[in-house]
Formats: sequence, structure tokens, C-alpha cells
Amino acid sequence: MKEYPKSKLNRVKRGANRANYDVDQINTILDAGFIGYVSYVFQGKAIAIPMAYGRNENTIYLHGSQANRMLTSLLEVKEMSMTVMHLDALVLARSGFHHSVNYRSATIFGTAKKVEEPKEKTAALKCFMDHMMPGRWENIREMNQQEFDRTLVVAMEIETASAKIRDVGVSDEPEDINTPFWAGLVPIKQIAEYPIPDKDLPSNFEIPTHVLEYYHKNKVH
Repeated sequence: MKEYPKSKLNRVKRGANRANYDVDQINTILDAGFIGYVSYVFQGKAIAIPMAYGRNENTIYLHGSQANRMLTSLLEVKEMSMTVMHLDALVLARSGFHHSVNYRSATIFGTAKKVEEPKEKTAALKCFMDHMMPGRWENIREMNQQEFDRTLVVAMEIETASAKIRDVGVSDEPEDINTPFWAGLVPIKQIAEYPIPDKDLPSNFEIPTHVLEYYHKNKVH
């Protein structure tokens, strides 16, 4: 089992019993998500922005316009951090003090660089698209040169990371167990609903196989 080494940067201090540094576990959390929260400093102000991303092995890809202030700020300092979090359940205890949530979160740290070589940039954009939906890249119009040139791609090489996971039930005080209050979990999950065609598509235009496969894999079972 390969783990990221613990340091002052990635060590989980509060709730350390829920910490996880396993590389595969962290990658699983990243791969299950769509949005990462990226922090940066712009003109002396701390800002956090939700960003879609793609992952290929130890590299995270972000993209935006060439004038994107977050991406350009990250490139100036050449380092970044991103957090991905999944809410799995509301934990309803017998007391307000012990209410909580079950979750999986991963915070990653690394260096940021601009992707400029055309083949690498194309591969990064494909990675981003496939992270959203496998097979989508092969079923869209090819990006033209103007679009390609106007798109800024930033690669983050993950150098260290940590995860924090809570996946247990209610933790009430022993003296509260027999009180007349309901306690338990309300599971939360993200699902896909049946695809809705664009209004400008012909009525007989079939939904592509890769879209239906995604729907069937992620719908309510």
C-alpha cells in the first residue's frame, strides 16, 4: 500500500483518526468527483473557486480562458492546492452536539504549470472531458484552432495529499441512548436522471450510447 508521506502540509490534525494517506484511496475520491475547490490569492485576497477537473495518474488538469485570473495566479506562484469532498449521509444524533455528516474528502498539494505543447494539451482536454463522461471526447465536434488557442490548460502534479473519511453511525453519549429521540443516518448520493435532449435537436435524434451507458450506471437502483 503506497502512502503519501506525512508532513506539516498534509497531516490531518483535527480528527486524525479519520485521516487516510493511501494513494489509491485518494485517487478513488478524486475520480468519483466532478468539482474541486481551488484556493488562491488575488491582489492580496484569499479566494476559493469550484472548478471541474480531470485526472491522469498523478496529474490534475484544469482549464479556462487565457485571462482566467485564478489559473494565471496559480501559474505565477507555481503551486496549488485543491479539495474534493463527497457528502454521503446526514448523521442525526439524539443531541445537537453530536450531529455530523458522513463524507469522503481529499486535499491535494502540488506544483502548477502551463500546458502548451499541442499534443499534451489535446490529451489534457480529452482527460478533462472523459472525467466528466467516458466516451464523450469521441462524440463531439473537434475543437478548432481559435478555441484551442483561447483555452488555458494548467497541470497540477500531485506531490502530497491526505484524505479524511467519516463512514460510521451516530456517536451519542451513553446516557442519551434511552432518551425518546430518533437518531440515525439519512444517506445522500448524487444520481443521474434520464437525459434531456437539446430543444434544437431533431425529434428523432437518438441519444448516444455513451450517454445512456452513463445514465444506467448512475441512475437510482
